[in-house]
Amino acid sequence: MKNIADNAQLMSAAAELRSTETIRTRARALLERARRGESAWFTVNDGALDTAAVLVAELTRTRYPDLKIPYHSRWRHFEAGGVDRVGQLNRALKQALPADRARTHIDLALVSVLLDAGAGPDWRYLEAAQDQHPEHEYKRSEGLGVASFHAFMAGLFSGDAAQPLQADARGLQAVTAERLGRAFQVTAGNPLVGLEGRAALLRRLGQALQDQPELFGRAGRPGCLFDVLTRGAGSTATIRAHDVLSVLLTGLAPIWPAQNAIGNIALGDCWRHAAACGEGAGSSATQPSDGWMPFHKLSQWLTYSLLEPFEWAGIRVEGLDALTGLPEYRNGGLFLDAGVLQLKDASQAERLHDASDELVVEWRALTVALLDELAPLVREQLGLTAAQMPLACVLEGGTWAAGRVLAQQLHGGKPPLNIQSDGTVF
Repeated sequence: MKNIADNAQLMSAAAELRSTETIRTRARALLERARRGESAWFTVNDGALDTAAVLVAELTRTRYPDLKIPYHSRWRHFEAGGVDRVGQLNRALKQALPADRARTHIDLALVSVLLDAGAGPDWRYLEAAQDQHPEHEYKRSEGLGVASFHAFMAGLFSGDAAQPLQADARGLQAVTAERLGRAFQVTAGNPLVGLEGRAALLRRLGQALQDQPELFGRAGRPGCLFDVLTRGAGSTATIRAHDVLSVLLTGLAPIWPAQNAIGNIALGDCWRHAAACGEGAGSSATQPSDGWMPFHKLSQWLTYSLLEPFEWAGIRVEGLDALTGLPEYRNGGLFLDAGVLQLKDASQAERLHDASDELVVEWRALTVALLDELAPLVREQLGLTAAQMPLACVLEGGTWAAGRVLAQQLHGGKPPLNIQSDGTVF
């Protein structure tokens, strides 16, 4: 009976750590702790938050003068260079029904997002001429998006030669670093950070798809999530954003690094921080979930990236602001480079950090909490409401682009902290 009780406690702890409410609660607690001067790593300059909001608002107006701001999602990268790549895909799908098209869009988005960890400063992707657009070189997130789009169009992720425009269990399990490297034009002179880690992640994805036919069908396709999530939508054809995230966190749990686990339950993008506790930062750790700071950045980025495929198929997605801001190096870099966060030890900026380091975990947590505080300030600058500009649009307008601009001005495009990437987090 004790084993059953322990198992139930572990399952409850894992569910708690897969909730965005937990992410927000613990992130806010760590931010307030830093404001009290109790952080070992950062001080907080609240006076710089208004300045950051002005920068983000001005950049948003420049990028979207009509203030019709799309979601921050992978689909923006597929639009890089003004090329209508989604139109190319839809033309290739010909007369596909909306649901079939949505499944293909989900296949593409999921695989592409999982390949979206930082590319490093030296990698480039040269795209051949497209429609009326000449050949063009892309780097970083746009390059990864464009490269993954063409790999998908070429059938790299499909195990069925008759159906190249899909990702499935057999195709993903056959992805090697060599095959992925060829598709992404990787050479000794064009290195991609975390290539082995990316290929291994896709193979683990393929195995997870194969092992869960109730979610991903007999072929093991990510696109089968469309059917799972819309099954209960009823006549309103409405689903909730956190429900999308919950299915992803459950279905994709086996693909994340095994060291982040409670018992035998993989936690994914969830990291140790002694002050991240359920009863408030600083309390003694007495529950299995205490001492863990969850983020689920790639899963939330994927959720944001699935909003449009569902909406294009006529499904309304509600509750967008249940999702958090994305704690990656552009959003996090914005707060460091704008002076909202300051390192207590400036030499930490020169050191190489691992994603599990407490400094990095705390930086990401402070980023989540500060994005929630920055969003209403940006909306006020632009004269928009939360309904008109949900957090997904603040990120796009937005904070991610502002972080990139500041990084270019101050570090030649590199983030303000040097993170060792394995291709699964940053």
